[in-house]
Amino acid sequence: MVQTDFGGTEVVSLQDVPEPVCGPRDVVVEVAYCGLNRLDLLQRKGPGLIPGFRLPHVPGMDFAGTVVATGSAVSSIVPGDRVIADPTQGCGSCPRCAAGDRAYCASPRIIGGNIPGALAEYVLSSAETIIRVPPSVSLAAAVTLPTAFATAWHAVHTVGALHTGETLVVHAAASPVSLAAIALAKRAGAAVVAFAGSEAKLAAARTAGADLALRNDDPDPAKAVSAFTDGAGADLVLDHVGTDTWRTSLDCLGIGGRLLMLGNTSGDQVAFSLSEVFHRGLKLLGAGGYTAADFAAATSACFADSLHLPTATQFPLEDLADAWDVLGARETIGKVVIAP
Repeated sequence: MVQTDFGGTEVVSLQDVPEPVCGPRDVVVEVAYCGLNRLDLLQRKGPGLIPGFRLPHVPGMDFAGTVVATGSAVSSIVPGDRVIADPTQGCGSCPRCAAGDRAYCASPRIIGGNIPGALAEYVLSSAETIIRVPPSVSLAAAVTLPTAFATAWHAVHTVGALHTGETLVVHAAASPVSLAAIALAKRAGAAVVAFAGSEAKLAAARTAGADLALRNDDPDPAKAVSAFTDGAGADLVLDHVGTDTWRTSLDCLGIGGRLLMLGNTSGDQVAFSLSEVFHRGLKLLGAGGYTAADFAAATSACFADSLHLPTATQFPLEDLADAWDVLGARETIGKVVIAP
């Protein structure tokens, strides 16, 4: 599926393009499944958000499939391997990439972000970013892992430093990142309070492991969290919603609590009292981009403990427009998946 302009679904169409060719350190993967992300939708509407984005463009960041070709310098991956990949490829040569911090590469290369993506029969990836999928894990489950679980791991563990016995509050609890964060937090021995906007989404949060699930319109969310924690308040709040949830996030925190910000889907500007933050000893944290180590740790944990997201719905490649409509409605639970 090739995007040739900015706008509605009409700017993307099914086209024949040349098959990707391996460089020395690359692999070509036959795509079995591609999981849609909100970035795909935003960049279709325009403008391009990832530096280096150019039209025409093939979207699709998350994929699972089978290796069909490898470059001359690749020995760790062979044709026939079932794989996923970190879509954040980096340039492969700068100090940031050498340190495994590809998200902050000065010349970022992101599959489906600014280089050809996985809404296609074949996709090219650096071998360095490839992870084999164990025989016990289906490719349909594996495709739900890459961006959501790596982002959640970075937030919950690397930046948020969530510990056993602590309490995590999660907003938009049925979104892919939030469902992944709930599962990882429970794996770490933490308690989880989840907020969502419908009974179906609250049920999904409970299925993922949430101990307490509250509606967004709860009349006193901070009181509910306080009661759940015997008056202590939450240790960590994950907020990728922004303006709409900012006040609730601050109110739910206990003394010394951490508010971790990793998105702004409802707006970017907030106001708060500096004295409230420093008198309560609160920590305001930005999660930023996950690292190569986060990606490896997250996928390893998922494979070991059979963690994955539910598939909300699946479409063939030619019905991408319908899939994007479903994603844009914000009513899905889990991942919207394309099967080329």
